[in-house]
Amino acid sequence: MENKHRTPAGAMALGGVLAALAAVIMGMGTLIPAATYVCPMICTLLLQVVLTKCGSRYAWAWFGCVAILGLLFAPDKEAAVIFCFLGYYPIIKPKLDRKKGKWLWKALYFNLVILAAYAFLIYLMGLQDVVAEFTEMGIAMTMVLLLLGNLTFFLLDRLLGMVPKKRRR
Repeated sequence: MENKHRTPAGAMALGGVLAALAAVIMGMGTLIPAATYVCPMICTLLLQVVLTKCGSRYAWAWFGCVAILGLLFAPDKEAAVIFCFLGYYPIIKPKLDRKKGKWLWKALYFNLVILAAYAFLIYLMGLQDVVAEFTEMGIAMTMVLLLLGNLTFFLLDRLLGMVPKKRRR
């Protein structure tokens, strides 16, 4: 049952608690190797909660807060950058869902954004560990990783589509 008298203070409190939870989740990114990709996805799901309960203005503010906290404090900078580049997806998803050929647009969006994120990591942040990792994997395994990233992104998209939409007043 939804509270029809939600106040700005209540929205801020919910956003603050979920932002703190997201910061903790982003901080756990180095505990498990797969957490580099899982932690940003969990934070994206938390953003969906903020978007549904509080609206897009609070969701953008929440995203900005968690992105900055992740970049400043998360030990796994790769996970933090992935969240910065992809974490706002629940906010723009409704726009992509209205386009013709939405799956093509979503695939294009994901691939361009993930390539931009890794270019940022390599060329601007100078994380040579990422280059070494991709070199060690080889081109074939890097392409498999990108394919699995696409599959995971579309599963996340489907999961986000299952969340009930915010009721209009």
